[in-house]
Parts: sequence; structure tokens; C-alpha cells
Amino acid sequence: MWLLLGALSALLLGIYDVAKKVSLQKNAVIPVLFSSIVISSLILSPLPVLSHYFPDLMKGTLLYVPPMDGRAHFFILLKSLLVLSSWLFGYFAMKHLPITIVTPIEATRPLWTLLGALVIFSERLSPYQWIGVSVTLISFYLFSMVGKKEGVVFHNNKWVFFIILAALTGAASGLYDKFLMREFNRVGVQVYYLFYQSIIMGIITLFLWYPKRKTSTPFQWRYSIIGISVFLTLADFVYFFALSDPDAMISLLSTVRRAGVVVSFSIGAFVFREKNIKVKFICLAGVITGTLILLLGK
Repeated sequence: MWLLLGALSALLLGIYDVAKKVSLQKNAVIPVLFSSIVISSLILSPLPVLSHYFPDLMKGTLLYVPPMDGRAHFFILLKSLLVLSSWLFGYFAMKHLPITIVTPIEATRPLWTLLGALVIFSERLSPYQWIGVSVTLISFYLFSMVGKKEGVVFHNNKWVFFIILAALTGAASGLYDKFLMREFNRVGVQVYYLFYQSIIMGIITLFLWYPKRKTSTPFQWRYSIIGISVFLTLADFVYFFALSDPDAMISLLSTVRRAGVVVSFSIGAFVFREKNIKVKFICLAGVITGTLILLLGK
């Protein structure tokens, strides 16, 4: 069940990536990110209020947020900093690179999550599952190599460096999620990490972007920013629910979740008219094959 939920989260993440690309084209990165985080936080804000005033009603649902102590808030704040770091790097890279290059490179994060899970959580995969993971990750790597044909030279392109940093910090966040789901309420984690992100991004926007807004790319409001918030909120909700399963393996779940690249690739190919689609399609077939092996292996 948790792998199927991971696949659903992947679909939602793919649509989220497309909404992000549309929002960032010729637009200011920091206010786009700030706006999307605030909207996401507003979407979830009724949950702790309802849980506080109507606990008997909410306890019987998947949306209940129990009271959380200072220890919980401290660890959730660390989660906010990790995710925000990944998003800042990823958003800047998404603005300046083709979506059919960015999403596959960012999708290499399961490699780092897998290595971390094996070391930290002592997870073990069956030989069949190792084949699925290997096929998927090799396909992700080939995706990144295609970028050279589009003039994206990895070793001296700062935006490629940004997306690699986004993948690394995202992998660290994925490993940290496993700890959070064991210790704290999953809905509470999602609600409060967005709340803290709103405060942090508000400070960044006010003191770093706003004073220099006239000398940088202007901010344009687009309805696709709402799409970023809605699809990411849904993707995270499903993902945290899957991760809260005691049998869930973070190495497999993170790999399946990154298969959302299939959606972003397909739309990027036909809507944004990006290059080298045939070669990228071969790599995409590898991603699909690897993901299916993972699902069948479980």
C-alpha cells in the first residue's frame, strides 16, 4: 500500500514541477517561492485550529493535529530549514535550465537517500529490488548526460551546481522524514514545517529581495503559483501518510516518488518544445521500467 501511495505522490510531484516551471519563467524566484509556501500554509492552517477546539471530531480523521511540545517544534524547524534550502536551490535552477534536464538531475536524490538509508536505518533490499533501484538510478544519470547535447556543461554551470545541491539537501530531508514520522504526528509535521517556512521566507523576501526588486527580474502573479501550492501539499500529505507505515522503506519510497519526472518530462517535451526528446525518451523508458520492477519486487 505504501508503495502505491508513493506512486500517487510521484504523479502529484510531476504536476507540481510543471506548475513551478510555468510560474518561474521570466519571473522573480524568491516571491514565487514565498507566495506558494504561504498559500500551502493557509490551506492547512484550519487543521490545528479545528483539532484544538473540536478534538473529538478530528481524532477520528486523517487530519487530526495533536498538541506538540517544544521538542517537536525544534525538530520540525530543522525540517523547514532543510526543505527550504533544497527549494531555493531547485527553484533557481528550474528558472534557468530546461525542465527535461532539471527534474531528472534532481531525481538522482534517491541515490543519496538510498545510501543514507542503508547506513542509518540498516534497510535491506532483495536482489530483485536492487535491480529496480539500479535501473532507475542509471536512467536518472543518463538523463543528466543528455544535457551536454544542449550546451549545458555541468562542470562550469552554476545552475547545474544549484540543482545538485537541491538534490543533496532534498535527500537529507528525505532521510530526516523517516525519523520525524517515527517520533511525531505526520499531519502536525506538514502543518508546522510550512508555517515556519512562511516566516523564514517572509524575512528573506522582505530584507533580501524587496529592497533590490527594481534591479532584478520583476515579480508577476500567476495562477500557476496556486497550482504549486495545491499539488505539493497533496503530494506531501500522501507521502507522509505512506512514510508513517512501519513497513515503509525510505530507500524504495523516495525512488518511486521521484518517478514524477515522467509527468514533468512528458509535458516539458510537448508544451515547452524542448530538445533531444528521442534520446530523453529512451532514458524515460528506463525510469518506467525500474519503477515497475520496484513495485513488482515489493
